[in-house]
Amino acid sequence: MSYDVIVIGSGPGGYVAAIRCAQLGLKTACVEGRETLGGTCLNVGCIPSKALLHASHQLHEAQHNFSKMGLKSEKISVDWDQMQTYKKEVIEGNTKGIEFLFKKNKIDWIKGWATIPSVGNVKVNDKTYETKNIIIASGSEPSSLPGLEIDEKIIVSSTGALELRKIPKKMVIIGAGVIGLELGSVYSRLGSDVTVLEYLDNITPGLDSEVQKSFQRILKRQGIKFVMGAAVKSAICKKNKANVLYQKNSDESEHSIEADIVLVATGRKPFTNGLGIRELGIEVSEKGYIEIDNEWKTSANGIYAIGDAVLGPMLAHKAEDEGIAAAEIIAGKHGHVNYSIIPGVIYTSPEVASVGKTEDELKSSKQNYKVGKFMFLGNGRAKANFAADGFVKILADAETDRILGAHIIGPAAGDLIHELCMAMEFGAAAQDIALTCHAHPTYSEAIREAALACGDGPIHA
Repeated sequence: MSYDVIVIGSGPGGYVAAIRCAQLGLKTACVEGRETLGGTCLNVGCIPSKALLHASHQLHEAQHNFSKMGLKSEKISVDWDQMQTYKKEVIEGNTKGIEFLFKKNKIDWIKGWATIPSVGNVKVNDKTYETKNIIIASGSEPSSLPGLEIDEKIIVSSTGALELRKIPKKMVIIGAGVIGLELGSVYSRLGSDVTVLEYLDNITPGLDSEVQKSFQRILKRQGIKFVMGAAVKSAICKKNKANVLYQKNSDESEHSIEADIVLVATGRKPFTNGLGIRELGIEVSEKGYIEIDNEWKTSANGIYAIGDAVLGPMLAHKAEDEGIAAAEIIAGKHGHVNYSIIPGVIYTSPEVASVGKTEDELKSSKQNYKVGKFMFLGNGRAKANFAADGFVKILADAETDRILGAHIIGPAAGDLIHELCMAMEFGAAAQDIALTCHAHPTYSEAIREAALACGDGPIHA
């Protein structure tokens, strides 16, 4: 069997690349070793974690806000098995959806794990397929630390944390990044005593420092404990518990903490071993990222790489954009990804979203900027919905008023950020947003108010 394109991996980057290739008239196949399509994101990442975040948020609302709204009921209890069933149904609905799209677009699903024995060939199991082009979308896998052996029972990765047999009484999370805080938020709301150990002095590295501080204060108020500047040395399992040993960076003192479950959330690394790419002379970085040019081409003819397998933020939507761009290039068109306007979202409650430059980056580059900020406390809809924590912060060029970055902590931040992404894509000024009528009462009014704050000032502050 011969193809125009074979895509290796069916995650957000891979399946989107395959669909776009097929839409452009290319005979396309996609190789996936899992029993279901969708990669990490749909099966053990973005989607199942959002299902649990949604369920735990509803529990919080029932426990803390229903009675304030006049909604009376018996005491709410958690059926963990049913919550897991709900999560699985959500996953299945999405993975079956991709199967349907593959059939609709006449994409062949080659089941198994791929290697690339030579340029123009992909081997799956014992069969070799010819192809003019290959797109590597092999994704990433959890990374760990020395002294931590993940068994997915007591010491778990994000994958294991989504499938615990029961809700732990005490959970320790190593790493205060996106994954750790999202899952920590889930289990904290389900009743776990959650402690986060972080090597750095701030949570969520790379976020605007003002957002970091506000976010940590809110999470502390919700009951999550933090130990900052903690270098984890080991985790030893005994009698269905783990003892985590860590050293404080400030004074090198040693401490330990016991937990029923230890979640290792120290980031992810590219899943590129075993493909045979090094044998083909394809350049790979020390950390396992495949080297590509500005058209997502590797150093081997006809082989492209996208998503978590290449350098950049490990985000599903970044992978999708790269998948579309690579497909366009293969079809002889122009592929485009604007890497300066890729939003990032943390799906806790409140949500956190950001795009573009942080204030710290603007300060360090000595760029002349201004800040427009509006607290959700001044937003009528947010107050009515018990969601008035947080703020919108817009960073604009002091001379041109053009938006350089935006940061939101608050309700529906992940949806609200796109107005600012669009504005930045079109080179809009803060005043352009300030002069645009926003419906009342909505959360999005906070964006207009922040834009007004870049000028004469917000109305409701």
